[in-house]
Amino acid sequence: MRKSGGISALNNGRVVSVAGKTWSEKELKGSIREDIRPWGKFRVYPHGAASSLKIITVNPGASASLQYHALRDEFWVILDSGIEVTVNGKTWRPEANEEIFIPRGAEHRFRGVGPKPARFMELWIGASSEGDIVRIEDDYGRT
Repeated sequence: MRKSGGISALNNGRVVSVAGKTWSEKELKGSIREDIRPWGKFRVYPHGAASSLKIITVNPGASASLQYHALRDEFWVILDSGIEVTVNGKTWRPEANEEIFIPRGAEHRFRGVGPKPARFMELWIGASSEGDIVRIEDDYGRT
């Protein structure tokens, strides 16, 4: 896992095709813009490349399926501490504001490990739907 400017990268130069435009992982991350203002700052994400944008809340002790997607990459921005992330067998507890790129086909899951619910933002990159989930393990019997 490498981190650069708060972004965790799990592959090298993967090409992503969205709505006729081809993006490399580097281009996607390079399109994130940060503006500094007198009151603080904001980051602008390439939502035009996304087929979905969600804020996901993870309850303490709960976890998502270990899963992968055939049609989409995902880009996560951790909003709160208290989340454990596993991607392709690597597990860590990202800090708030950490950004994680998950390429299609990568096995991944998240867990709530803090004392209160924790959130992250999820961007789907690629034409996809909720049906694009291949579950490998699931605590709720959905495999």
